[in-house]
Amino acid sequence: MSEKITPPAAPTPFRFKQFELQQDQCSMKIGTDGVLLGAWASTEGAGSALDIGTGSGVIALMLAQRMPSAEVFGIDIDALSCEQARQNAAASPFAGRVHIVAEAIQDYARSAGRVFDLIVSNPPFFSGGTFSNREDRNQVRHTVKLPHGDLLVAARRLLSDQGRLCVVLPYLEGLRFQERAEEYNLYCRHCTEVRTVPAKPTERLLMQFEREQGRCRTDELVVRLGPAETDYTPEYKALTQDFYLKF
Repeated sequence: MSEKITPPAAPTPFRFKQFELQQDQCSMKIGTDGVLLGAWASTEGAGSALDIGTGSGVIALMLAQRMPSAEVFGIDIDALSCEQARQNAAASPFAGRVHIVAEAIQDYARSAGRVFDLIVSNPPFFSGGTFSNREDRNQVRHTVKLPHGDLLVAARRLLSDQGRLCVVLPYLEGLRFQERAEEYNLYCRHCTEVRTVPAKPTERLLMQFEREQGRCRTDELVVRLGPAETDYTPEYKALTQDFYLKF
């Protein structure tokens, strides 16, 4: 008698209030950085958006929720991630407005023939160090496939005249990115310093870049009041409450 084989359980989706995502085929999983960026990026007056390094499509779908009449594109070099992002978009309430492109942003920027009012990216941030054994994870976490200079060149080509580039990076990498952006005539006009708890130093920077030079507005966001996972600050809840089921 042959042994009965139990099929593997279907992966559990990551659920938000208005949509859910499968991510078992994606190089990187949904994390706080991406959700923060998707909730924080200014959508005011934007009729189109591009998410560079879309992965599961989480930020693209968040922007589609926040921009009810906008066309949103997500682009990623990883074919499996793009296929899953397409499935996630098709199953969402925003299916007709979210488009996923499997292509390197360097190539897309040269051939797109259009511009965007808002570009967002949770980009690779390790420019050195030891590589993991997983090549797909290396592509996402290291700047080998997407050097920050290439990201900035693409943003310059793809941003509308009044467009905004919004990026999240670790603190030191974020400061370097601000300096590098000025070489491409993109200037940081809003920066939110993110701390996990009040006693910790700034760990992440949420940054908005524009073509016009001017004063940078700086503020801060603390995620939790203490070490407990449920002890979230009112500011963090207010920012993410349209998405997280727990708020």
